[in-house]
Amino acid sequence: MDPPTMWRATTVQACGLWPFAAGSSAPMTGVPLGQHLDTGATVCGDPISWFTRARYISNPSLFMLGMPGLGKSTLVNRMLIGLSATGVVPLVLGDLKPDYADTVRALGGQVISIGRGVGGINVLDPGAMGAAAARIGGAAGRGLTAETHGRVLNMVAALISVVRSKPMDDHEQSVLSAALHHLRERTPNGRAPLLPDLLRVLQEGPDRVRAVTLDRGDDSRYRDAVDPLHRSLLGILDGPLGDTFSSETSTRIDPDSPAVCIDISRIGEADTQLTAAAMLATWSDGLGTVAASHALADAGLAPRRWFFTVLDELWRPLRAASGIVDRIDALTRLNRSLGLGDAKITHTLKDAEALGSESDRAKARGFVERAGMVVCAGLPRTEMEELGRVVGLSKREVDLVSSWSSPPGWAVTGGHEEPPGRGRFLIKVGGRPGIPIKVAITDTERRLHNTNSRWTGGKTSQGTSVAGGWEGTS
Repeated sequence: MDPPTMWRATTVQACGLWPFAAGSSAPMTGVPLGQHLDTGATVCGDPISWFTRARYISNPSLFMLGMPGLGKSTLVNRMLIGLSATGVVPLVLGDLKPDYADTVRALGGQVISIGRGVGGINVLDPGAMGAAAARIGGAAGRGLTAETHGRVLNMVAALISVVRSKPMDDHEQSVLSAALHHLRERTPNGRAPLLPDLLRVLQEGPDRVRAVTLDRGDDSRYRDAVDPLHRSLLGILDGPLGDTFSSETSTRIDPDSPAVCIDISRIGEADTQLTAAAMLATWSDGLGTVAASHALADAGLAPRRWFFTVLDELWRPLRAASGIVDRIDALTRLNRSLGLGDAKITHTLKDAEALGSESDRAKARGFVERAGMVVCAGLPRTEMEELGRVVGLSKREVDLVSSWSSPPGWAVTGGHEEPPGRGRFLIKVGGRPGIPIKVAITDTERRLHNTNSRWTGGKTSQGTSVAGGWEGTS
């Protein structure tokens, strides 16, 4: 049967045709997402609009779970486009596939590629924060410079933790901090020091660094204190991370760009060390740009801007190194004060169970508990029941989302049949009833966001590939 023509009117105009006078209306604040599955009403929402304008949520964050291929990143991509139209700056700090690079280009934003032979990041470069400190000057500029030192220190310590697969000792961080202070004072203005320069400081052993090691004039005591740190830095420079982090930053983030995507898709999935290091470096650089923007706005030198970060395929960086969990944990706790909304996307809650320590697993579970919005695509019943213990799902909601995880039927004609859950989502906020929606993407979105691009757009010996499936040829 052909579906009837749909008309929309107010309850005054269509009071006799629409008998459901009482009930909850769909939220209309934020990015238009799709239609309510039960009423057909338009549903709008995003973590920033629901935090700032509607005040539905107390934390501007979104956590999304669902099986692959059901449209999770497509929905976040729509939020990214809609928020950009309101002046919010999307930041995709580590695009692993990439899923968002084409969208950022279409928005007139900046796409930076990081990987071996493609581009690198100088983790000692103060970047946008250093430039903002020099521009602001005075006490505020000095405070920002001190914050820059702490960010660089944490980044180098994170790289060393990735190489060692364990955190640095406390006294080593003191030595590293003293070496970075000495290096900054000796580096000419307009030039950023490099990791090889830091290695030379440890080799030379200036008085400021020796004083922290308590060598008491004994060179052998100094070498015993700094040799483990020395070896780890050599492991960075001469190991798998050296090409990416040993030279100048290939392309700096443009603080005035309407959108930014740092593409790390050239790094192979098996290269977990470089993936972890690249993610940590891009987050440090991106959040430094956010801090610089706010500092300039506080000083009256730039307009106030809000930011929206996207972290897709969360399971990959979580498993790469324990330092990643701490960094995401800190971000989710501070994003309200940073003027920063975020979206984190993964497959299931079991991704957190694969982490090495119980403390890391507890922190990862906390991402869901603290999220202002939780969005579910198709998930198996066991996953939904476990999620229900965290966000409070009713039996009907569990049944609904579980039904979306079913595979498509066997198409006897050889045509393409979509999974029943593709484009369907349940939005949960606190103890409110969930909002089930159906998202229909536009041709422009389909062109910009094709996560099956390796399987489409060309011909093979098996047939002609078409968007979303295969069309056999005889």
